[in-house]
Amino acid sequence: MTRRTLAVVSAGLGQPSSTRLLADQLAAAARDELVRRGAEVEIRTVELREHAHDVVNHMLTGFPPAALREALDTVAGADGLIAVTPIFNASYSGLFKSFFDVVEKEALADRPVLIGATGGTARHSLALEHAVRPMFAYLRAVVLPTAVFAAPEDWAGDGDDSALRARIRRAGTELAEQVDRRPAATGPADPFALTTSFENLLAGRDPA
Repeated sequence: MTRRTLAVVSAGLGQPSSTRLLADQLAAAARDELVRRGAEVEIRTVELREHAHDVVNHMLTGFPPAALREALDTVAGADGLIAVTPIFNASYSGLFKSFFDVVEKEALADRPVLIGATGGTARHSLALEHAVRPMFAYLRAVVLPTAVFAAPEDWAGDGDDSALRARIRRAGTELAEQVDRRPAATGPADPFALTTSFENLLAGRDPA
């Protein structure tokens, strides 16, 4: 049985948070589909509100504290990523953007990413397309076709046959399909790992 890891990044600021609720439901939909395909799935959730100060400190110093380092490794080492942000001023939250600003370069290259957002009105739903999707495209991630936005009225009618629940299932299936067709992740790259032999280093040669 193939072991798969899904990283879930939630940028909700409240507790409880509708952003976290949406992130959890997307993760459950993707997990259920991967399990149906014969995978063993581990979900690792990163609550950005717990790392807000560390993210700012990392941006100022260039060194992540241990807890933030673990969160960054979780994202870099997962088979797939679910990223959900609240929408403020027609775009992603500052905390959401700041976290992905300190994710290592190339960490999300060719990584399947399911994007989602919550907001006070359905009029903010296009922020997923004009702000969130381009950011992950710039990071060279594989952004799934279905993005999921949830406004307050979506939760009010959130039954098994609701439009929101159907979109969550579709997005979860898309993520599972992309994860399933890729080799299992081997975890984050070791920044201290040697990329050439000692002999070549001593000789001043780099085979790359």
